[in-house]
Order: sequence, then C-alpha cells, then structure tokens
Amino acid sequence: MSIKVKLRLKKITGDRHSLYLDYYPPVVHPDTGNLTRREFLGFYLFDKPTTASEKQHNKDTVQRAEHIRMMHDNQLNKPEIYTEAEKQQLKIKEKGEQSFVEYFLKLTQQRQTTNHDNWVSAYHYLFKFTKGKLKFTDLDEKFCNDFKHYLCTTPSNKSTKALLSQNSAFSYFNKLKAALKQAYRDGILQYDLNVRVDRLKEAESKRNFLTLEELNNLVKAECPDIVLKNAAIFSALTGLRYSDIEKLVWDEVEYTAGQGYSLNFRQQKTRGVEYLPIADQAHGLMGEPGLPTAKVFKGLKYSATMNVHLLTWLNSAKITKKITFHCFRHTYATLQLFNGTSLYTVSKMLGHREIKTTQVYAKIIDQTKRDATDKIKLTF
Repeated sequence: MSIKVKLRLKKITGDRHSLYLDYYPPVVHPDTGNLTRREFLGFYLFDKPTTASEKQHNKDTVQRAEHIRMMHDNQLNKPEIYTEAEKQQLKIKEKGEQSFVEYFLKLTQQRQTTNHDNWVSAYHYLFKFTKGKLKFTDLDEKFCNDFKHYLCTTPSNKSTKALLSQNSAFSYFNKLKAALKQAYRDGILQYDLNVRVDRLKEAESKRNFLTLEELNNLVKAECPDIVLKNAAIFSALTGLRYSDIEKLVWDEVEYTAGQGYSLNFRQQKTRGVEYLPIADQAHGLMGEPGLPTAKVFKGLKYSATMNVHLLTWLNSAKITKKITFHCFRHTYATLQLFNGTSLYTVSKMLGHREIKTTQVYAKIIDQTKRDATDKIKLTF
C-alpha cells in the first residue's frame, strides 16, 4: 500500500502559515517511534506578502518544502528505483539538515585538553548569535561575515560596558573557521567554506618582560611559594609555557653525555612533540629526580593564591611592572634575541609553528634599541 504525502498549511501568529507534511496512512516518527500523520518542517509563508523580499521568501520556501515532500514520498514509496546518484544526494540533503550549532558543541566537548575554555567561549557567542538554530544548509559566506561583524561589535560576556576584545573576537572566529574546516573533512559540507572566509585581524598585544637585572633581582628575592619561584625562573630559562611546566614529568627529562639535559615532551597548546635542550641552571631548579610519571614541579597549581604569591614576590624584588607567569616566557624570548640568538632559533625553541608568531619579539628588541639611543642627550 502506498503512502500519500501531502504538503499542508496551518495558521500561526503574525499573519503567517506554517508548512507541514501530512502522511496517510500514518508513519513511524523517527525520534519517538510513535505513529504520526504530521511532520512540521519549520517553514512558514506570509499570508499577504507585500514586499519583494516577502514574495521571494514565499516562493523559495514553497520550492524547498515541495522538494522535501517529494524526497519523503520517494523514500516511502519508491526506494527500489533510487539510483546511486539519487541516494548520494539524499545523504547530502540529510546532512545539510543537521544542526551546525550542535556539531560545534561536539567539537568543543572533544577538546577537553586543547584550548577547551576558548572553544567553550566561542560556542556561547555562536549560540547567542544564532539562538541555537543554524543548519548546515544555512552556512554561507554571508553568515560567516555577519558573525564576524557580531563578534567585533558585541559586548563582552564579562562586562556589558565593554566590547569583546579584538583578540578574543579573532580567537573565537578562528574556532568557527576550524569547525567549518572539520565539517568539510567529515563530508558534511560539500565545499571548504573555511577558505572562502577571511580571518579577523589580530591586534598586537603588549608583551611585558623582565630585564636581565630584574630577573636576577627575582632570583635573590624571597617568594612565599618556592615551587612557584622555581617554575617561573625555569620558564625564563627555557621559554616553556605554564601548562607545559605544570604537567612536566621526569620521564620527559633526558640526559645525553657530552650534550647535557633536554626535554622531550608534547606541547599542551599545539599538541606538537618538542625536543628542547635546557641549560644546567634550568635543570638545577627541577630538584631531585622522581619516578618517571611523577611531576617535576610537584604542587604547582594555578589559583588566586598563586597570583597573590607572584605579586608578593615581585614587590619584594621592587618590580612594579604588570607581570604574569606567561611574561617569563616573553622574558626568555626577548633576552635570547637581545643577546644575538637568531629569530629562527628562538622560534624553534618556543615551539612556534610559524616564525611570524615570533616576530613580535623582534619588534620589542627594535623598540628597546630605540629607547636606548634616546637616553644619550647632549646640550648644545
């Protein structure tokens, strides 16, 4: 017995009609498993379209709904006559009806260790912009550019008085591009939309660093947390990020006769495997070796208390600059370049994927040199 599939209308608010499919006899609902005669499509028509935009909307919506009706009619009544090409088109259509917002959330949940918080924030802005409703079929360059504009003009979730920072907008839009790229790889998007959309420009942020004199003053100064002190100085001597120092275990520390100590580890941020030679002074800050799986800087844990201890330590060394733990990595890069290490070598030591990421430190050195020249002033 064949199943009739009719396209019907139902009156809704706002002088509109909602479109739905009417099945006779009833069919099994794919989600509930119950018999049903109605399947609402989520489309609507204007009862009395007046503008060209409303008329075009009605025309496009009817065509789209009729296409779905015919597709369902074929699925229910003529599955045996589908060609392989038709079956492939049906699969593409079904994928296109999936929620991109839900797909983005799944990608976010998969990144439990890699930039997870950043993905979560990006998801919140995407959900707010789309109200949680965005199908893959609705993705195009216009949507991406509209979302880009939204990120550049929306208030920050942290403060209704301030706009989202340019670098945060840059980072969150990159997450959208990464999701688009992954959707193309997964076969959900039929073309790589990511490459058709330009990135946001990243703002150059100020990188505070310590001079060699200031760093030596910190070495001599008392710190309420000796593990924090050793880890921070270790960062200044190696360029390692806090996340990589915190998770460092003794199995990742190697010694080669005639060459000295080195670290062989996977970066927390980029997931890239790195080989990093370290100086004897850096190794001396690590203390006595433990079991292979034991952490080198045992007890190092990010917290508000740690920040208080860091500030106390800086004050005891009479350093008034705004210094975070990450600034010790900046200090390493800046001092290396200031002492003649090539930009390429510093880039590799920092584990940067692209040398342009390291070039910001070269600008710091140029400014430092400029400041030095201005210190000599003659009176004529």
